[in-house]
Amino acid sequence: MCRSILLILLILFSFPLAGCGYHAAGAATHLPANVRTLYVPVFATRAQAFHTEMAFTQAVVREFDTRTKYVILNNDAADADATLRGTILSQTFSPLTYDSTSGQTSSYLITITARVVLTDRNGHVLYQNDAMAYRDQYQSTQDLSGFIQEDGPAVQRIARDFAHALVSNVLESF
Repeated sequence: MCRSILLILLILFSFPLAGCGYHAAGAATHLPANVRTLYVPVFATRAQAFHTEMAFTQAVVREFDTRTKYVILNNDAADADATLRGTILSQTFSPLTYDSTSGQTSSYLITITARVVLTDRNGHVLYQNDAMAYRDQYQSTQDLSGFIQEDGPAVQRIARDFAHALVSNVLESF
C-alpha cells in the first residue's frame, strides 16, 4: 500500500518535468538541416570608424564557433550552405556626463547599429534583422599624460553582446 502511494506520487511529480521545454543551447535551431557550413565575410561598413567591422565579424565567427556545430568558412562562399552578411550602419559617440569642475566630458555613450542577413546557397533568406542597435558607456581620461583610448574596448564589448544576441536569434528564430 505504501509502495503504491509512493509510486503514484513519483509519477505525478514527474509529469510537470516532462514538458518543461528545456533544451540544450543550439539544439532548437530553426535553420534547415542541410545547413552545416556558414560563410561569414567581413562586415561592410557605412560608419566612419576604425575597425568596427572587423571586431563585429570576429565576434560573430567566435560565437558561432563556440556555441554551435556549424563549420565556419572564411574564404570560399561557393562551398558554404549559408552566408551571413552584416553591415555596420552607424556608429555614434554621444557625451553622457560632464565633469562639473572642468566642464569637459567625463563619459560617452557609444551606439552601433548593424544589419544582418543570413541566406542559404539559393539566396533564400533564413534570418534577417535590419537594425540591431547596441550601446555601451565608457569613461574618458582627464589626465592627458596617462591618456588611454577607451572607445576600442567599448566597441569590443558591444561586438561580443551583438554576436551573442545574433547567434541566439538565428538559432531560436527570433
